[in-house]
Amino acid sequence: MSENLSLKTFVVLMKSSKTVMERVKEDIKNYGMKTSDFAILEALYHKGELTVKQISEAVLINTGSITYVIDKLEAKGLLKRRPCTEDRRVVYIHITDQGNQLMDEIFPKHQQVIEEIFSGVSNEEKETIVEALKKVGIENGQ
Repeated sequence: MSENLSLKTFVVLMKSSKTVMERVKEDIKNYGMKTSDFAILEALYHKGELTVKQISEAVLINTGSITYVIDKLEAKGLLKRRPCTEDRRVVYIHITDQGNQLMDEIFPKHQQVIEEIFSGVSNEEKETIVEALKKVGIENGQ
């Protein structure tokens, strides 16, 4: 019987994803954060001011959970809310100077961990993986 390459690809992708996520969570925990805290701060750090909906889409956390995390990060002085003047249902979130200083300190360390995770993969292989995963996402509505 021939091997089902799609199934094998799926299994390998899921196992490698689990391994990568465990390593990333371990790294983020070293900074005294939860993954959701870090993900929100990282999105704001790199993309600038975003709405709650935009953050939710960027970090793949539902808006109900996002509000709770934003509340905690705001209480720590790491981000602030700004109401939209045109639509009172919309709230913009931006990282504070304190949040930027924290990310300036920890993000390079985190990026180094990501580099270590992929150190055995050539740049050409990384490009191939990115393109293949984009195809899977696009073909399945993402």
